[in-house]
Amino acid sequence: MSTTATDPGTEEPQRKRKFTFPSALTILAIVTVGVWLLAFLIPSGAYDRNADGAPVEGSYHRVDSGQTFVDRLNDLFLAPVNGLYGIQDEKSGVVGPDMAGELYGSAGVFLFVLAIGAFITVVFATGALDRGIGRLAHRLRDRGAMLIAGVMLVFSVLGTVEGFAEETLGFYGLIVPLMLALGYDRMVAVGAIILGAGIGVLCSTVNPFATGVASSAADISLGDGIVLRFVMWIVLTAVTIAYVIRYAKRVQKNPDRSLSGFLPGDREQTAADAGEVPELTRLHKSVLVLVALVFAFMIFSVVPWASALTGKADAKPYGFELGWSFPQLAALFFCAAVLVGCVARMGEQKLSSTIIQGAADFISPALVIVLARGVTVIMNNSKVTDTVLHSIEGVVKGTSSGLFAIIVFVVNLPLAFLIPSTSGHATLAMPILAPLADFAGVSRSVVVTAWQAASGWMNLWVPTTAVTIGGVALAKVGYDKYLRFVWPLLAILFLLICVFVALGAVMT
Repeated sequence: MSTTATDPGTEEPQRKRKFTFPSALTILAIVTVGVWLLAFLIPSGAYDRNADGAPVEGSYHRVDSGQTFVDRLNDLFLAPVNGLYGIQDEKSGVVGPDMAGELYGSAGVFLFVLAIGAFITVVFATGALDRGIGRLAHRLRDRGAMLIAGVMLVFSVLGTVEGFAEETLGFYGLIVPLMLALGYDRMVAVGAIILGAGIGVLCSTVNPFATGVASSAADISLGDGIVLRFVMWIVLTAVTIAYVIRYAKRVQKNPDRSLSGFLPGDREQTAADAGEVPELTRLHKSVLVLVALVFAFMIFSVVPWASALTGKADAKPYGFELGWSFPQLAALFFCAAVLVGCVARMGEQKLSSTIIQGAADFISPALVIVLARGVTVIMNNSKVTDTVLHSIEGVVKGTSSGLFAIIVFVVNLPLAFLIPSTSGHATLAMPILAPLADFAGVSRSVVVTAWQAASGWMNLWVPTTAVTIGGVALAKVGYDKYLRFVWPLLAILFLLICVFVALGAVMT
């Protein structure tokens, strides 16, 4: 028996570690340290403020922050704490956990996100939502265009009201076989799912993770600008559905024009291969009705009806307006989670554990909001926020309101790539962008709309989102092929978004 020596020079080199894009928490931790260091170089300054707390254009002046190195080090150390429940001192404006004044931290939004997480998890635990969508898809299995439109519309509605995105990953096993059985390809399923939910998130009306967080950071109501966002949602959803149906009909007529191609066995699938979906029970129907009522009530409670119906921002609120904000909404969804659990007869043990699990599953986006808010605390205490505003005040001067809105949209595109978390992106960007709207004479709600459109547009295709990469992987479609499929739609949506935000700015 002989052995062969291995030449060290011929050894296979070690496999290089594959680069993975850092998480939103890691990115924000790096941003926190980076902003803290930059605050030593950026001069301190301040604007005079009007009665509403908005900066007065042209009033910027240099001030002394009064901070020692130890003070700045303490701000860095306490950034996450201040981001959660920091209090802003009424006289000095400094934020700290032991100050006396108004809450500056994001405790209200933090609890709201956990409450939403608990509610959504309880709803999914009942099996009502996924079974309801499954029943819809199965019932329309013989009518291709209606199936595509129906699935995309439902996903879009869920996206615009509650940020339905990652939850779509569980539907590929149902939608892909149905699309193949109708003579379509796997790309049709990908388009229906990713673009259906994605366009809803892009045109969020009351989505708590996008519109909600951004509105809070911009210091406006969740319902401000809802009319513009609703019209935008209708138009862009219709365009997206038409785009996917057009491609589907083209593939059905000529399979050779498929961008994804077909795997062995794809062309032999029939409607029966998709499997029968269990019927909706009376309990499931009750849960679905309750979910619809909860979200309808949420929309009713936050919309400034007098302003929306009269078109006047300073209209006196009607007597039936609730004017709810995040504390009330957090309580609403915690109560709704318990109510859904009782209707579904979960039992005390299962309901409690499901609520806890739901809150735990959403702790990541909640912490992202806290870290991002901590960055703004560092900027506030070192008095550099107004300096940053002043440095880009010149960009706003001389530009029309419509052009300003488009600039806000375009500027946020690279930020959305670097910070894929919508909540973190909103909390970080809005304290800078919202006051710029005051200088441009534009409603802050338009800035929120432009920001969320940029975030949503990027998340339709960037490889840093689990929804896109996970979706094409589950459907067994190449990412490069998906980009070929979606880029014409992205161009159309880009132009439409610019038109809508420009019109919104001009009208307000």
